[in-house]
Amino acid sequence: MAHVPVPVNETVLGYGPGSKERAGIELALDRMAGEDPVELTATIDGVSKPASGDPFDVTMPSDHSHVLGHAANATRADATEAIDAALAAAPGWADLGFEQRATVFLRAADLLAGPWRDTLNASTMLGQGKTVQQAEIDAACELIDFWRFNVAFARRIVEDQPISSPGVWNRADYRPLEGFVYAITPFNFTSIAGNLPTAPALLGNVVIWKPSPTQQLAAHFIMRLLEAAGLPPGVINMLPGDGIEVSDVALVHPDFAGIHFTGSTKTFQHLWQSVGANISRYRTYPRLVGETGGKDFVVAHASADPDVLRTALVRGAFEYSGQKCSAASRAYIARSVWDRMGDELIDAAETLKVGDVRDLSNFTSAVIDQRAFSKHVQALERARDSADAKIIAGGETDDQEGWYVRPTLIISDNPRNDIFITEYFGPILGIHVFDDAEFEVILDEVDRAAPYALTGAVIADDRTVLELASHRLRHAAGNFYLNDKPTGAVVGQQPFGGSRASGTNDKAGSMWNLIRWTSPRSIKETFVPPTDHVYPYMT
Repeated sequence: MAHVPVPVNETVLGYGPGSKERAGIELALDRMAGEDPVELTATIDGVSKPASGDPFDVTMPSDHSHVLGHAANATRADATEAIDAALAAAPGWADLGFEQRATVFLRAADLLAGPWRDTLNASTMLGQGKTVQQAEIDAACELIDFWRFNVAFARRIVEDQPISSPGVWNRADYRPLEGFVYAITPFNFTSIAGNLPTAPALLGNVVIWKPSPTQQLAAHFIMRLLEAAGLPPGVINMLPGDGIEVSDVALVHPDFAGIHFTGSTKTFQHLWQSVGANISRYRTYPRLVGETGGKDFVVAHASADPDVLRTALVRGAFEYSGQKCSAASRAYIARSVWDRMGDELIDAAETLKVGDVRDLSNFTSAVIDQRAFSKHVQALERARDSADAKIIAGGETDDQEGWYVRPTLIISDNPRNDIFITEYFGPILGIHVFDDAEFEVILDEVDRAAPYALTGAVIADDRTVLELASHRLRHAAGNFYLNDKPTGAVVGQQPFGGSRASGTNDKAGSMWNLIRWTSPRSIKETFVPPTDHVYPYMT
């Protein structure tokens, strides 16, 4: 087997004033925002055409009257056509071989690193409300890393072969799953939207891809990029919209072979229940891979550096308005540290610039849509009405032009207040201040308060404390950070995923995820087979 290029993490560009990349992204933003709305089509068997269901518009979160594109919900008929196309493409894609499949995604990575970078970054900024920094690390760097590192990880899998005894040659055949994989992707990460359908495809599978309606603009360009990289028709079929009718068809189809999902815990549990109810219909037991919710924590010991903690909280909780499954959502801070940095944290939250993503001086922007906005308004109202919680920074909302929610700090003496339990998925951080001597007690509270186990961080300068917390919180987070914010996992460095109500912990960006998309076959070949059934002991 040929060697594949050694993957190296893509360099994150800075977009500073006067830089070449800043000029490029500003031109792309002006061009995309000034163009007529894009027709955001379905892609079935390599053909782009409107889905046949009810239409919907994709708008800017920071300017919800600005229509970026027109799309339509996929119907049962669209889903049936897409599945038929995928199954027809499956034999040829599998027979193409690993090296040829890998070439498609390596080429896609290079195209994204070069001529497609501004297009995917700008579409992510306008359509999903990301700042240029957040778009760069997501739509460009992380997706490039996924495609390059996945090839290297997959090669490690397929070249792993069993030992052979004298006269026997044993081999492992890494087959794709029988049937199609159903990839369901979220609004908040363009890189996840690109990785979930392509990771199974790299291993020879065919895919039905259902992106989030609010990520449809960037998803449209991901599909065009993959086509430019040489992806054959029918291998990945994209169906836009809410996905209800697509699931109605896909989850009862006998050739359904797996789900690759990122989204809410409730949705994933519903999908799992549907699979269970239909288990007798399938040709094979489906693979269910999901990364779901989080109520991610930061714990600050008395030895914590106040500046490190403040930075970790502001960036961890409020970058991309907290719309990350890894975002800091609950903080437990030793009283001596809070007394030293609490006012500075409040000032930092109050002075964060929030506005249109086209103003590159803003720290964050609007939340994704009206549904999210209304959810956050209700959470803030509950906090105001709570007898044991107090909003100490932010709390303002404004939906006149965009879906704006100010970065908000809520403090409570009750560690079981709703702000420490419920996932808000927005720029709302709950804070509980504990007595310095109660650190070990608070570790138990961190572990038990919420049903999730995705990310978490401990801030401390005392080495024994870091070791203690790491041990006591071993199952509380699949990605655990020491003296850093609980966000920003890098492909190849921190494979991402959690357990409990946070998912199946199959670690996107690692060989452990890719192994789920292959069905190994063991082959034994005997060179000189026996010709007599009699064993020596029988004589």
